[in-house]
Amino acid sequence: MSLSDTSTPDTGRSPRTLLINPTITSRSSARFPLALLNLAASLDRNGHSQIIDGNVDRDLIGATLAAIEGDRFDAVGISVMGGPQVAPSIEVSRVIRERYPQLPIIWGGYFPTLYTDTALSAAYVDYAIRGQAEESLPELVAALTRPGEPAVSNIGSLSWKRDGAVVHNPNRRFSLGDSGIVLPYDKLGDPRRYLARTFLGERTAAHQASIGCRFRCTFCGVNAMFGGKTELPTAKRLERDLSYLKYELGADSIQFFDHNFFDREVDMIPLLEVMAKLEMPWWCYARSDALLNLSESTWELVRKSRLRMAYVGAESPSGAMLKEIRKGTRPDQTLQVAELCRRNGVIPELSFMVAPPQNTLEETEHTFEFIRELKRINPASEIIVYIYTPLPESSKHEKDRGKHASMPLLDLHGEPVVFPSSPEEWTERRWVDYACHADAPWLTDDLRRHIQDFVTVLRCRFPTVQDLRSPSWAKRGLSAMASWRYRRRQYDRPWELNLANRLVRLRMPQVSGL
Repeated sequence: MSLSDTSTPDTGRSPRTLLINPTITSRSSARFPLALLNLAASLDRNGHSQIIDGNVDRDLIGATLAAIEGDRFDAVGISVMGGPQVAPSIEVSRVIRERYPQLPIIWGGYFPTLYTDTALSAAYVDYAIRGQAEESLPELVAALTRPGEPAVSNIGSLSWKRDGAVVHNPNRRFSLGDSGIVLPYDKLGDPRRYLARTFLGERTAAHQASIGCRFRCTFCGVNAMFGGKTELPTAKRLERDLSYLKYELGADSIQFFDHNFFDREVDMIPLLEVMAKLEMPWWCYARSDALLNLSESTWELVRKSRLRMAYVGAESPSGAMLKEIRKGTRPDQTLQVAELCRRNGVIPELSFMVAPPQNTLEETEHTFEFIRELKRINPASEIIVYIYTPLPESSKHEKDRGKHASMPLLDLHGEPVVFPSSPEEWTERRWVDYACHADAPWLTDDLRRHIQDFVTVLRCRFPTVQDLRSPSWAKRGLSAMASWRYRRRQYDRPWELNLANRLVRLRMPQVSGL
């Protein structure tokens, strides 16, 4: 679609945008589509927006077509994550293009930010917004409604097509912003249906207070999107937002979707004072070094605030590996934070990346032993095991491309890994698994099975506290069944645990989260 093929502008009314969150999870696991709520707040300052959440509206195609038929939209914005959300994003985009060929389709979010050229290679994607879109999307929609050809060359962080070639406008600086209003939750119908029963409480709400992360891990999509920058909210804003969730919607606990909630202690104290005041049990992402640097008085605030669990990216027990990925932490800090959390009543949820492209088997076995040491120090530690699946060089932030040589990515045959060049290729099972950190081209069948077997024994021996579905007696039984295997390191082919899991179906946090 060329720039001159957009729908006929109507300058007598405000711009109207349809925002779509394609299906990625079950209805019971649906959480507030925070990205679209923030975009809606920005769009509604000078226009109108409507949200369709495929996690709740299970007939995504039908709901989308009904919305377009019932209104005259100037553009459709689709939020696209990698992995299983790519396929429904393609499906809804194709249907819109077929039924309404003149309606501009804009992709935003994680996938088009990291794989911009790949997204725009599709005929059903007209524009891609990289990173934060709260400013870029309203500017683009406004441009599309003006008479004549849209002037898009000056819109920051926008990528678009000109005469068949992809044009990347310069990045714009992101900011947390503050419209002074609570997010427009009413656009979701009854927002209370997004409150979930979790181990935190009966009505857990998802919220994002800060965005970005000031660390530059080479494997992380957050760094690729925000380039080592972070923005924290004011204490006033955090209290306003959480008070609405608590007193208006009835939320009793909070799951923070911040990329990294804990930052410098001096900046965190006002936010922790808000959390201590509201006393809502909460879960968040954190770093081991940040938690270790907190003073005892700040830890007193943390305890009073009722922090229940902190997700810490431990990544690897290898100092060389942590340096390779620019993590900025050390293995001894992971061990220390496990003990620190034990003393303060916080459950550390520690994630690890196994099977790197080099020294694959050795690094994996080293990680397994390190996990055992963590469980000895703090048996309550929750462990998440992922396959190491780094970003391609082209997906890194522009400041990092070509500056830090990464380990070569070679498949089992010693050939360079070639990443997909179209959205359709990213829907293939092997690439969905890659995006979900579940597989990699350099894994042998034996190592893949060995990792799966270790995870099976580990999660049966130590069932997660996040599992509210499985009865206690079943979890105790599985733990007892797995104890001899865990004690003797007999991980391979745990047939009896796999059989028992067909009946109990333990929750897997790396798949379903809270």
